[in-house]
Amino acid sequence: MKLSFLGAAHEVTGSCHYLQACGKKILIDCGMQQGPDEYERQELPVTPGEIDYVLLTHAHIDHSGRIPLLAKYGFRGSVCATEATGDLCAIMLRDSAHIQEFEAEWKNRKGKRAGRDPIEPMYTMEDAEKAISLFMPCSYGKTVHLEEGISIRFTDVGHLMGSASIEVWVTENGITKKIAFSGDVGNLNQPLINDPSYLMGADYIVIESTYGTRTHQKPPDYCEALAEIIQRTFDRGGNVVIPSFAVGRTQELLYFIREIKERQIITGHPNFPVYVDSPLAIEATQIFDRNRENYDFEAIELLRRGINPIQFPNLITAVTSEESKNINFDTTPKVIISASGMCEAGRIKHHLKHNLWREECTIVFVGYQAHGTTGRLIVEGAPSVKLFGESIDVNAEVVRLEGLSGHADQPGLLRWLDSFTYPPEHIFVVHGEASICDTFSQILTDRYHVPVTAPDFGEEYDLLHNVKIRDGIRRPEVQTKSSSLPTGVFGRLIAAGKRLMVVIEHNRGGANKDLARFADQINALCEKWNR
Repeated sequence: MKLSFLGAAHEVTGSCHYLQACGKKILIDCGMQQGPDEYERQELPVTPGEIDYVLLTHAHIDHSGRIPLLAKYGFRGSVCATEATGDLCAIMLRDSAHIQEFEAEWKNRKGKRAGRDPIEPMYTMEDAEKAISLFMPCSYGKTVHLEEGISIRFTDVGHLMGSASIEVWVTENGITKKIAFSGDVGNLNQPLINDPSYLMGADYIVIESTYGTRTHQKPPDYCEALAEIIQRTFDRGGNVVIPSFAVGRTQELLYFIREIKERQIITGHPNFPVYVDSPLAIEATQIFDRNRENYDFEAIELLRRGINPIQFPNLITAVTSEESKNINFDTTPKVIISASGMCEAGRIKHHLKHNLWREECTIVFVGYQAHGTTGRLIVEGAPSVKLFGESIDVNAEVVRLEGLSGHADQPGLLRWLDSFTYPPEHIFVVHGEASICDTFSQILTDRYHVPVTAPDFGEEYDLLHNVKIRDGIRRPEVQTKSSSLPTGVFGRLIAAGKRLMVVIEHNRGGANKDLARFADQINALCEKWNR
């Protein structure tokens, strides 16, 4: 009975845990690492053909994104997930494959002109279809007996429609151990979905720590806060551009904008247009509509009154590339919601290219921005970012809508842990930036007086005896800017250094002669300025 940590170990994305028990090999999540070149370098830490099951906590790509890669290389077992998660993965994994095929084709066109070898997408649409065919729906609250000695149960954790904590019971040599995987614990009072449900106990707990050192601000009136941003932007003739995760966050935004329109908070811009420019977000919204049994009480009450909580007049969806391009030819002030939420892929990059340099526009960030992403650079004050090989100045107003988070903060995570009625043998802290994992681990040690570990990549434990049997590898953490950023010319120099690191990452996999010349140029520059 062994548990290994093969992703989101001292990192926020790429969730993947490996349970070996009763002669079976089980992955809990198999997510994609997100950041520069997120569709490359996604090595599998296991032999796919040997995996019997994947237990999937929810549909977000940083938890599900490598499942087609498993299928590509021989995985033919079952993916156990809630029905809503299966529905969402059916569109999200296809979308991921489409983006990879498109970006590989685009890079190969450029690479051919530069004499570089062609690259292949991490996986194709065919691989995604194989993966989707392996999903096995599981209902909330029902115990499923997978194999002799192995049972599982899914519990609504309130992070995303269909999201779950997963309890796993394993019996070996007459000894039963229960492992609880938190998944991503949800925030309270989110639109549309229920608050997290809590578990009663476990021998081992694997808990996320995304916001393990933070307390969310008191939630504002999101409608008022968003309306204020829209009002001042429209009044100066600009667009409000919102990079948004296609699944979950986009539907929340539609919920708030419907209420803004219903309450007529915006003045001088009647019936303003709202564009959802993401085929994935459009499909996801339809899935939310079909899974109304997962709605919370407030959303169900709206439905009973004949009000669709995520539909309103002048909501315009852009499906084709032509429809997407036409959005920026229209001079009418508008709200544009587009994916991806971290600005690393998808149509949002085109909208940033057209609006980021315009002082009258506003870019509104409504979700977490991982290290190294374009979104993180913009939020941290970079004076320019590179989009499609072109440097774009950041002149638009940049706003973070605080408190709008699908993740529990530290009090929420502690509330989830406090629900356990007996102390566990060991708590493992994952899915957080390195410093946050370590700090949150110490907080839990002081609070619960049980062994708490923030495992490194590859670290492995014997669960029958609660001992570590293999050390892991600590991956270097990307340094981030502090909240008090240098200003003036020196601030520009710091931002240029940050941009250089992104450019270096973008050149990973390039021709050796090009990389050697690049390295020589950087070293020469360092020699010149190393006073």
